[in-house]
Amino acid sequence: MNETATARTAPLRARAEIDLAALRANVRTLREKAPGAAFMAVVKADGYGHGAIPCARAAVAAGATWIGTATPEEALAIRAPKSGIPADVRVMCWLWTPGGPWREAVEAGVDISVSGMWALRELTDAARGASRPARVQLKADTGLGRNGCQPADWPELVAAALDAERAGVLTVTGLWSHFACADEPGHPSIAAQLTRFREMTAYAEAQGVRPEVRHIANSPAMLTLPETHFDLVRPGIAMYGVSPSPELGTSADFGLRPVMTLSASLALVKQVPGGHGVSYGHHYVTPGETTLGLVPLGYGDGVPRHASGAGPVLVDGKWRTAAGRIAMDQFVVDLGGDEPAPGAEAVLFGPGDRGEPTAEDWAQAAGTIAYEIVTRIGSRVPRVYLNEEPLVQVSEGPVGQPGDE
Repeated sequence: MNETATARTAPLRARAEIDLAALRANVRTLREKAPGAAFMAVVKADGYGHGAIPCARAAVAAGATWIGTATPEEALAIRAPKSGIPADVRVMCWLWTPGGPWREAVEAGVDISVSGMWALRELTDAARGASRPARVQLKADTGLGRNGCQPADWPELVAAALDAERAGVLTVTGLWSHFACADEPGHPSIAAQLTRFREMTAYAEAQGVRPEVRHIANSPAMLTLPETHFDLVRPGIAMYGVSPSPELGTSADFGLRPVMTLSASLALVKQVPGGHGVSYGHHYVTPGETTLGLVPLGYGDGVPRHASGAGPVLVDGKWRTAAGRIAMDQFVVDLGGDEPAPGAEAVLFGPGDRGEPTAEDWAQAAGTIAYEIVTRIGSRVPRVYLNEEPLVQVSEGPVGQPGDE
């Protein structure tokens, strides 16, 4: 296993190990569940906290032919030559606001999602001055009620996009949508959204749209609803080995392995008497003479304050619990009289192989979802990349087809 050069000199206060071999294996496992669809590796929010560019490279090595991002800045970073992502891997971006870097994205060959007429107008204005037609994907609001074009407005958007396509300003490359409740088995909105998606794509195609891809399947839909796979699937959290919903199954149930392990070195171990208050507000008071261990991570690093008094940590082979308030930079665990040496490893979460907690355990302790636990780990925590492999550049043909790795 190898680490990034910068990580070797990083302080040992804390580290988030990112196992890229696990990520590649997860991509291969997920691809097997949708063998007839192209694979988009979603790396928004800095790869759900794991590092967008290293994870994108690993996903491509394992067969991803699309990369998905939220913001245009994320897309342009992936598309930059220094990212090492081959030019024939498609990059898509879907969260735009007025005045965005439309022309830069067009010239970088990014697939740009459009949900309304204002966005199409800004895009076409920018594309007229660009060196190439824009690649545009029209997003349908099939029931999520977030981004996407409402069914009543869909004919206008489709007609305007086709007019721009005939003028040579853009190419409509995709039709897509997003589920609201795919992580809730049997929810009636799933079937309703799927029906609406079929209706809206059929309308666009009847008007003359010839999309390269139609897609609606996120992680939970990809794992449990094969009828949603269409031409492309968009796994996000599942690619990082985290189950999208405990109701659907654990990571192990789906053959996935968590990619991130978050750990720190104990900053202090000390004996205290019974009745000793611990951390702000003294919400924890030692029941008797004991030892306390100081974990140098806090909510400033992304450890959720809502897990105060409940967040689990593996220290010296035993589960401990955050004693009292989690502060900005540190929290305390009651070691029950044990005396590991300062510098001993405290594992907040990982795959669970060594008996350590998982991100799902922290999600339950904080009353949230595991997506938030991994994504919120901040930039003060160095990422250490394990099992990196060089990305093989291919001169022609699609990137990352089966057998590449």
